[in-house]
Amino acid sequence: MHGLHRKVDNWFARNAIKLSRSFAIVFGIIWGIDGSLKFTGALATSLSSTIAQAAQGQPSWLQGWFSFWAAQTASNPAFWVYLVGFLELALAFALITGFMRKAAYTGGVFLSVFIWAVPEGFGGPYGPASTDIGTGIVYAMVFMFLMVLNATHGANPYSLDAWIEKRINWWKDIAELRH
Repeated sequence: MHGLHRKVDNWFARNAIKLSRSFAIVFGIIWGIDGSLKFTGALATSLSSTIAQAAQGQPSWLQGWFSFWAAQTASNPAFWVYLVGFLELALAFALITGFMRKAAYTGGVFLSVFIWAVPEGFGGPYGPASTDIGTGIVYAMVFMFLMVLNATHGANPYSLDAWIEKRINWWKDIAELRH
């Protein structure tokens, strides 16, 4: 049985770059689905009420945060919904193709935290019946995981960035966490 564990461990080690690329592609498909849904539903008409609902039960010191965002989105909710949808689709493109990964992963952390902090209400309010902290913070952690993979393994030969880097030497400064 010990030999089987060694073979499995070696398989993961040998295929780490392909696995990380595959993981990014699947994550990109998820973001693409989520982003495209922003353009099909009635989210624009309910965004302010979603934020107001997220504020319910939150501590009093957070009420100003939610009031600010409810007011921002009330004046032009379609702008905010479509902006977030466009950013999610841009992230999907970057994840699927492996384009500008350093910027995409960093932007993905910030967008995920923004989604978690505004419409998801930090995953709260927390109480005895709480069972979930929200998806946005988990997505931020996945982007940080992708950053660690990129920094650990360097350039991924299965990305659009690798193709561009062969032609434009300075592109690795934009695309890679480590080169």
